[in-house]
Amino acid sequence: MEAILTWILNQPFYSILILVLFYLVILFFLDISQTKHTIIHNFPVVGHLRYFLEMIGPELRQYWVANDKEEKPFDRTERRWIYATAKGQNSNFGFGTTEQQYEPGYPIIKHKAFPFPEHKAFHINNDPSCIPSIKVMGEFNKRKFPFRPYSIVNISAMSYGSLSKNAVMALNKGALQAGAFHNTGEGGLSPYHLNGSDVVWQIGTGYFGARDANGRFNINVLKDKVEAHPFIRAIEIKLSQGAKPGKGGILPGVKVNSEIARIRHVEIGKDCISPNSHSEFSNVKELIDFIELIAQETGLPVGIKSAVGEIEFWDELGKEMKKQNRGPDFIAIDGGEGGTGAAPLTYADHVSLPFKIGFQRVYTTFQKLGITNRIVWIGAGKLGFPDRAVVALAMGCDLIYVAREAMLSIGCIQAEKCHTDHCPAGVATQNWWLQKGLNPTDKSVRAGKYIQGFRKELISLAHSCGHEHPAQFTGKDIEISVGMNKFITLEEQLGYSKEPISFTKMEDYAKFPTR
Repeated sequence: MEAILTWILNQPFYSILILVLFYLVILFFLDISQTKHTIIHNFPVVGHLRYFLEMIGPELRQYWVANDKEEKPFDRTERRWIYATAKGQNSNFGFGTTEQQYEPGYPIIKHKAFPFPEHKAFHINNDPSCIPSIKVMGEFNKRKFPFRPYSIVNISAMSYGSLSKNAVMALNKGALQAGAFHNTGEGGLSPYHLNGSDVVWQIGTGYFGARDANGRFNINVLKDKVEAHPFIRAIEIKLSQGAKPGKGGILPGVKVNSEIARIRHVEIGKDCISPNSHSEFSNVKELIDFIELIAQETGLPVGIKSAVGEIEFWDELGKEMKKQNRGPDFIAIDGGEGGTGAAPLTYADHVSLPFKIGFQRVYTTFQKLGITNRIVWIGAGKLGFPDRAVVALAMGCDLIYVAREAMLSIGCIQAEKCHTDHCPAGVATQNWWLQKGLNPTDKSVRAGKYIQGFRKELISLAHSCGHEHPAQFTGKDIEISVGMNKFITLEEQLGYSKEPISFTKMEDYAKFPTR
């Protein structure tokens, strides 16, 4: 035995070689004896390369194979713009556009011969990026604590659990820096949402953070938390989301650690799957009653978030709101393009309408009833770029939600491993080592700069089109390609004009009610 150890120490290269060969021989026999994987059985040892290459396939395509415009859901140029904006670097591109401008659906924003003079722009709080909401949440329904968002660009619902604690902290601190609000996602209010930004608390079918020991919604638990945290400015009831509409939220068991289990009142290590429907209401009238209960007990504006499928629900909701003269203070429409965490493939690809179609159907339903202006409209679903935001605002949106774009701003590399707990950037994982690489202090600055840079471009585009505020965009300001050499206005394509807004001048919207 001593002689063997001496030889190993004296011949380290050959010792390692023999060890590797021994391992490969063992692996060979294990591969040919197993019956689960055909490729590994038929091609022992080397068959493992297939799974390794499949695992790193997104990274290979991302950096070596796909061109700048091929990658999905966000191509390389889009990600470069976000990364550069978030880092405060040069976000300009050279040598002209690489877009196919005659491709059907391509939008063109029409500038004015005489733009709005930038030297006449009024900067609220000396912030050249500030774009306040024209409408005030809760104003029509006379809520005790109405809310005018300082920013029309805000961070959409992404729960702690789906995202790491460092990612949530970075987004929350970044939202504070930019004056945006931060939606908690249906996972509820966590300690990592308590860094000072305005918060919209989302309540889903699981009622996480606002339920009793039996999992039932508890208004007193909600009320106590709202009273304890004055930065909670509104409550959002999630009916569905773009990634998996009609199905409850999914948090894989590998992400359910002890802290998340404690916050949500669920079991450690088990899949946390929300019901696909609410237990507190089952029809439109009960939904309105639930909204009014929360608003009365908390004093906050209360709204709903939903993807769009059948239109009958929206028609009934609008009619009941008009009849009862009450209901949601804001409505967030999530397009089928959205999605940040885990979702079944068919739901992600084929269930719910994309944003423009879904929003058009809901907005015009309320427009026919004459009640669009009492509601603050929020758009969501790949709207985190100035051109897409302009289209959404021209359609009637008052605010914009950004989700995956915000993730990219804090380091997401689009590895598409959100559902595995192996996010290499530490954004969508609970793995302690992976999330340790995400410094929330550093990344919060990037999240804030992304939102501020986004807003600056929005303001610049508005000025180019003769407007002082981006909310003044209409469907006449945009033309859409419908084929070679043929463009029509957005209004013509969608078949409606948004309701006129009563904009006066920017300084008139510099008052922000507090709690």
